[in-house]
Amino acid sequence: MGLNGAGTSAGVQDRVWAALDSFRIEVPSWGFANTGTRFGKFTQPAAATTLEEKFADASQVNLLTGASPTVALHVLWDLPNGKGDVAEIKRLESKYGVRAGSINPNLFQAQEYKFGSICNPSAEIRGNALAHLLDSVEIGRELGDKDVSLWIADGSNYPGTQSIRKRIEWMEEVFASTHAALGEHQRMLIEYKPFEPAFYHTDIADWGMAHELARRAGPKAKVLVDTGHHLQGTNIEQIVTWLLYCNALGGFHFNDRKYADDDLTLGSIDPYQVFRIFHEILSCPDEAAVSQIAYMIDQSHNLKGKVEAMVQTVVMAQELFAKAALVDREKLSARQNSCDLVAAEETLRGAFWTDVRPIVREWREAHKLPVEPLQALNESGYVQKIAQERGARNANSVSSYA
Repeated sequence: MGLNGAGTSAGVQDRVWAALDSFRIEVPSWGFANTGTRFGKFTQPAAATTLEEKFADASQVNLLTGASPTVALHVLWDLPNGKGDVAEIKRLESKYGVRAGSINPNLFQAQEYKFGSICNPSAEIRGNALAHLLDSVEIGRELGDKDVSLWIADGSNYPGTQSIRKRIEWMEEVFASTHAALGEHQRMLIEYKPFEPAFYHTDIADWGMAHELARRAGPKAKVLVDTGHHLQGTNIEQIVTWLLYCNALGGFHFNDRKYADDDLTLGSIDPYQVFRIFHEILSCPDEAAVSQIAYMIDQSHNLKGKVEAMVQTVVMAQELFAKAALVDREKLSARQNSCDLVAAEETLRGAFWTDVRPIVREWREAHKLPVEPLQALNESGYVQKIAQERGARNANSVSSYA
């Protein structure tokens, strides 16, 4: 089943085009840099080695897809001088035509965080972590009230080695102070993860913990869903629906996984899951809650080319969002209410199996975008050019993650 200009009704085309017009997905600065695993790092000649090169690569992705006008920044990796780097970021925004996006503090890399950051038994270390969060909030404010995305890697590996209850109280205190510092239009997004690096208990291990911490922090705190941060078999779209119902969904970190937090390109393993997530979002009657969702990518590729993988992910996201827009929700609702199980399921599956690439190509052509973004990237010679320019630096790279 496919869609093309001749066989597409005006109503269907309007729905798909409206969905594509509204869809924006943020790319991560660290997705363009050399990254690695706990076992080592394999460098790529075209990887970005400076913040300017990250902005240049992000700009290429946006020019090719028309859907990624912002780039997420990591405070420690991208702003080592803190607020002193804001002027440079504004210069790069002007030069490359993409803006700074969410601000990501780093509470997992410093040696003092060995036993936790905001959950550390040391009041001094917790204070240092809070100071970093407040600096990150201020950076976001100076860049235009940007969301601050919080992933807390804290936890423990052995029973009895930490007080789980005390650590909840410490988190609540730090999040309350962080929330109080937010600008008028700024948000803090609290992420969760069931394990890694902690393996006995992780302090924010699931969406319920993140939701309660956000609720206690205040109305500008929401939950961030990373699609790789779930145990096998978790029904992520059900979590998304609950968070929307509770007006608690702040945004996503999109990636795919086979086992855990694998950071694979979106839809490479289970595109049907991403489609189901988008379907639940587009089915939500609360338009205000839906309009506040921040779609973001969190991927670091060690084998695929950096820019190529990012373009591939954005294109896949656009196509899956378009598929979700195809669902005839009035017909689906009637079949659900009558418990016509097969017909209801086929209504959903029919949209997923529809080849939306022809209508997406038409949308791109109408918006003066490359009809085939990956092909356009290959033909532009951009990757070959940056590989030549950056190759020597990357060959000598011994820097840590990102």
